[in-house]
Amino acid sequence: MRQEKVLVVEDEVEIRELINIYLKNSGYNTVLATNGQEGLEFFHKNAPDIVILDIMLPKMDGIEVCQEIRKVSTVPILFLSAKRDSDDIIRGLELGGDDYITKPFDPNVLVARVKANLRRLPITIPNSPDQKNLFKYDYLELDLNSYTIKVNNEPITLFAKELQLLILLAKNPNQVFSVEQLYSQIWGAESFGDTRTVMVHISNLRKKIELDPANPRFIQTVRGFGYRFNAL
Repeated sequence: MRQEKVLVVEDEVEIRELINIYLKNSGYNTVLATNGQEGLEFFHKNAPDIVILDIMLPKMDGIEVCQEIRKVSTVPILFLSAKRDSDDIIRGLELGGDDYITKPFDPNVLVARVKANLRRLPITIPNSPDQKNLFKYDYLELDLNSYTIKVNNEPITLFAKELQLLILLAKNPNQVFSVEQLYSQIWGAESFGDTRTVMVHISNLRKKIELDPANPRFIQTVRGFGYRFNAL
């Protein structure tokens, strides 16, 4: 059975080696980089299944590395950050990061988050076109045969987690999902996530599919409960 490969980009040697030990003990193949530039080079050379990426890195910071990776790949990216890097975390998620964990962290939790982000919500293309896989709501169109999303007949690009969130919500119109439920279903973990991850991805999704993100037509907040897709 093929070992899944994890690229770890972390400049602090103690943290890098700690992550390496726990990942190897969990059966992962690891590639270690000490700065952002090296991390990007190793990414292109090794084709990892997931990237653990520190935000504060020498030569090229984690935000820049994430941007470059997202030009060519949808591989899951898990950010590492100090709690003081709050604005950087949000920017990283906006630019295509899938999840994050703050330092200091429990290595077992980090491994659990890696496993969760590798267990992506399955996206499979049906063998034949099916009318049930075509959804049109006002100016928004979802074609789940080709996974094409259009706003006012113009195709838009969504990151993996944004697409998965939209599909889940749109296929369950008017059903209210809590933030915790969304994290569990999309990220694949119930107790290890930070709900801010979901909120940032919902915000990103609104900016891409809503004509007025401040007054969303489709992805609506149900105060005190969560989010729902308004199909009316």
